[in-house]
Amino acid sequence: MRILAGFVRAIGALNWVIGQVFSWLALAIVMVCFAVVVQRYVFHTSYPWMQDLYVWLNGAMFTAVAGFALWRNDHVRVDIFYRPASLRTKAICDLIGVVFFLIPFIYVVLAYGWPYVQRSWRFYEGSANIGGMPGLFILKSFIIVFAVLVGLQGLAMAGRSILVLAGRQDLLPPRHRYPLEEPEAA
Repeated sequence: MRILAGFVRAIGALNWVIGQVFSWLALAIVMVCFAVVVQRYVFHTSYPWMQDLYVWLNGAMFTAVAGFALWRNDHVRVDIFYRPASLRTKAICDLIGVVFFLIPFIYVVLAYGWPYVQRSWRFYEGSANIGGMPGLFILKSFIIVFAVLVGLQGLAMAGRSILVLAGRQDLLPPRHRYPLEEPEAA
């Protein structure tokens, strides 16, 4: 069980670090978008590569931080039944969700995304816009990054659920414990 708890902590830590780093792209996106607007409406000029840049940064940020969002439990969830459920019921729901929905979804993304990304790398695909940015193949690689990080976090969720069902959630530090956990008695 300690190995499983270590795995849950390691994956959570990985996604936390990636989330902290890539969340700073939001500031870069705002700055580039602001620069594009100023160029267009104040200086009456435009650079297609800059328009590509803020869209691409946005795509990279949201695909890279998806595992972090799953770790933080920030994804949309129907809480009508989940929120008031016991810790054990939440663990069962999450385990079923990971095994029957998340892992097959990740498989589909990888199975269909891998050839798509490989093709893009083979041609060193760039922007379809004239004067746009080169390197679209790098952005498309974030499809694989997304699938790997979300898949790993899904496995960590399943591990956390197993620890809860085994009565060993105490092996995890508080920030890796089950979301929406009942408050501990003082």
